[in-house]
Amino acid sequence: MVRNKHAAYRKKELRADRMFDIVNNIFLLFCFLVVSYPLIYIVSSSLSNAHDVMAHKVWLFPVNFDLTAYKAVFTNKQIGIGYFNSVFYVAFGTITSVILTMLLAYPLSRKEFYGRKTVTKLIMFTMLFTGGTIPLYLVVRNLGIYDSRWAMLLPNAVTVWNVVIARTFLQENITDELYDAAQIDGCSDIRFLFQMVFPLSKAIIAVLALFYAVSQWNKYFDALIYLQSQKLYPLQIVLRNILIINKNTPSMMTDVAAAARAQGLSETIRYALIVIASAPLLIIYPFVQKFFVKGVMIGSVKG
Repeated sequence: MVRNKHAAYRKKELRADRMFDIVNNIFLLFCFLVVSYPLIYIVSSSLSNAHDVMAHKVWLFPVNFDLTAYKAVFTNKQIGIGYFNSVFYVAFGTITSVILTMLLAYPLSRKEFYGRKTVTKLIMFTMLFTGGTIPLYLVVRNLGIYDSRWAMLLPNAVTVWNVVIARTFLQENITDELYDAAQIDGCSDIRFLFQMVFPLSKAIIAVLALFYAVSQWNKYFDALIYLQSQKLYPLQIVLRNILIINKNTPSMMTDVAAAARAQGLSETIRYALIVIASAPLLIIYPFVQKFFVKGVMIGSVKG
């Protein structure tokens, strides 16, 4: 009798689990459609004929497949310069940020570092309170890096949260026994850092590189306040000028904007610009998603 009741309860429990899974999958499918449809629409519109886009004939798939918008975009020199600048800022900015973050996180992870708790508190304080945009702008000008590539690499090179994640990883993986063994063999701190810590920290370095690269690629506010030369503009600023304030330089008037007005491509060019700016991250993300998950796990509270 008891066994029959247990079997009935178990059967009811399995039925409830299946119903939950069905409802959950339907909800997740709905969320996926809500998130993915705007992306699909933008891609389809950029590949459609301009007249069909203006007539709102594009819903899901491209209508009258046309690459004229991409041809008009890629013939513009400012787009190419912006793309090159963004790649440059991502490459060198990521390298600079990762090195500075590791050099700051490593001493904070060592118990031998006198005053590390005080330094950690001061660093955490800057996470909650900052000097503001104007003081930082004045610092950039006084350092002589205003309107230069360094203005995109140095002012926000280190993120406090990434320092905390790196410090936590080093505390858990670079053990005191390993450090003591290196000290007994006569290894200096600098040599231990570069020959032991860095090779054993490939996972956290990959996580930091990913976080900084994504942040650097999407960064435009720093360029907005620190850069004046258009030859230094990243792609995000060029995209902003076209999509938001519709500010076109003379070269853009002759290359992109004039062609857009002549052929009715203004809408499709905007969609093409969004695709071009988003494509690198959308292509890379599926291959590096595991590093995002690892970064969340490294910074989580474990108990």
